[in-house]
Amino acid sequence: MSPEEHLNKNAKILIVDDETSIRLTFEMFLGREGYGPITTAATIDEALLAIASQDFDLIISDIVLEGARGTDLLRKIRKTGIECPVVMITGFPNLDSAAEAVRYGAFDYISKPVNKETLLRFVRQALLHWNLEKEKKRLLQENERYKRYLEAILSSVSDAIITIDNDMNIIQINNTARNWLACSEDNTPTNINALPREMSQSCLMDAMLVLKTQKEVREHQIECHRPDGNIRIISLNASPLHDTNDEFSGVVIVARDITLPEPAENSAVRNQFHGYIGASAVMQSVYKLIENVGKVDTAVLITGESGTGKELAAEALHAESPRRDQPLIKVDCAAITEDLLESELFGHKKGAFTGADRDRPGRLLQANHGTVFLDEIGDISPRMQLRLLRFLQEKTFTPVGQDSPIQVDVRVIAATNVNLMAQVRAGNFREDLYYRLKVVEIKLPPLREREDGIPILVYHFLSLFREQLKKNIYGISDQAMHLLNHYSWPGNVRELRHVIERACVLCEGQTISVEHFPEEIRLPQEQGGRALNEQAGTVQATHGTNFAAPVIPEPSFTSATGPSPYITEKEELIDALRRARGNKAKAARLLDFDRSTLYRKMQRIGITEKDFKE
Repeated sequence: MSPEEHLNKNAKILIVDDETSIRLTFEMFLGREGYGPITTAATIDEALLAIASQDFDLIISDIVLEGARGTDLLRKIRKTGIECPVVMITGFPNLDSAAEAVRYGAFDYISKPVNKETLLRFVRQALLHWNLEKEKKRLLQENERYKRYLEAILSSVSDAIITIDNDMNIIQINNTARNWLACSEDNTPTNINALPREMSQSCLMDAMLVLKTQKEVREHQIECHRPDGNIRIISLNASPLHDTNDEFSGVVIVARDITLPEPAENSAVRNQFHGYIGASAVMQSVYKLIENVGKVDTAVLITGESGTGKELAAEALHAESPRRDQPLIKVDCAAITEDLLESELFGHKKGAFTGADRDRPGRLLQANHGTVFLDEIGDISPRMQLRLLRFLQEKTFTPVGQDSPIQVDVRVIAATNVNLMAQVRAGNFREDLYYRLKVVEIKLPPLREREDGIPILVYHFLSLFREQLKKNIYGISDQAMHLLNHYSWPGNVRELRHVIERACVLCEGQTISVEHFPEEIRLPQEQGGRALNEQAGTVQATHGTNFAAPVIPEPSFTSATGPSPYITEKEELIDALRRARGNKAKAARLLDFDRSTLYRKMQRIGITEKDFKE
């Protein structure tokens, strides 16, 4: 169907004339050409009623009507806002009538008598003009809607978007960019040099490069100072801007804030406390308990799995106590043999034993007026338990090789990752010493029981190792975070820290992904992980129960002080145990992992004491 045929089928036309013959003639001419429906009116009032009841694509009116003028009808039509073309018919054409018709918006006028060809020609021209005007209006409205839609998108996105022309003038800037620049629409900078110094320099360099090469400048990171003085890490990306004719017309710069998220501030919730990171309810209770107990000068027993932060708790208790300005002396009871531990704690006189070539003050004397922290208290021998009990009762001790006792003012904080009450029942730990140490007990929850605690720790360690390793790592994928949230974390926070450090070392991009995790975290999500779980042994998990876990052969490695890499894992463990004279905590340190890991390896491989006892 041609455009003209399309007009014929859809055009609604109103004919206004007080002569019946003209109305009928025009209606017949137009009807035969396929126009319609056709409406006729003899007076202005009839015409206005017709116009009020329906829309018309064209109005043909005599300029002289009974009791009125056609220009009056034209004037009233325009007052109502109707925009369709109006063709005037006149029997007395002159300049004044033409001017008046045009003034009131007539499309054109025809002189009588009107033949068929003239009428149809004017009708076609008027309808074509009307359809062109409607299409133009439609396109303008569509462009306006698209412009508003685009502006809404630009205003709502969290990225800052700035468009620049070939002369480095800012031609568009969205709300996010205005917020970063602390400006309103009235004082928006018009030149790129007016942006904050760090951002303007980088944007200027990127824009110049795009203008020169007409190629994209891939994202890179810059640091910008916020109005509050803090640093905002921004990722910049610059791309060539093309107009509707695909002609190069400038640069579009997209800036994304990739600063690591800070936990929400809340006066009732702390997310950091003396080195602890976490805002869960269970950690809030720990913070409050440490705060309250720290002020009271009494013995404290800190319990919890390996890696939960027992040493941090001791430091926090000392920092919250009146002794905070005095020394905090730490003693790892598991890393020192019985004879050396006695000398380490109580000191010795010159000549007290072979090699004692001078007097040595013990840790208790060094901690006078301060605090002594006895880590892994569950590993001390019965004789040391008795000596420690006497010290707690009397506040005095006698150095090795000395006859007279020494009195000190020391607060004792002890820690253990074993169940001391179970040790008491088994006869391995003195009950009276247990209750002397446990005036107040602080139980540190394992990481798996810290609700929503993993993400905040992950971002904390991410920020820490980003600075240490000088890497531009700013995020972690959703899949990677999912794995971290669903891992059992037998090594707790210490293990999480090592996992994030390893991931940062391996990551070559800006985002940590699943591939950067060790096998024990990654395996449950990989193909075949479920089948391996069914064949697994058991390891300690949530709430001290056991759960199935894959028995994965761990690759042998060489520690800084370890043996040759060509020996087996079993030989490596036995060698470390022999060098530590059977002290498992010391052997674990030589191998650079936790004592609990050493126990699991010994159990899995089948190492017993007879293998390393000489």
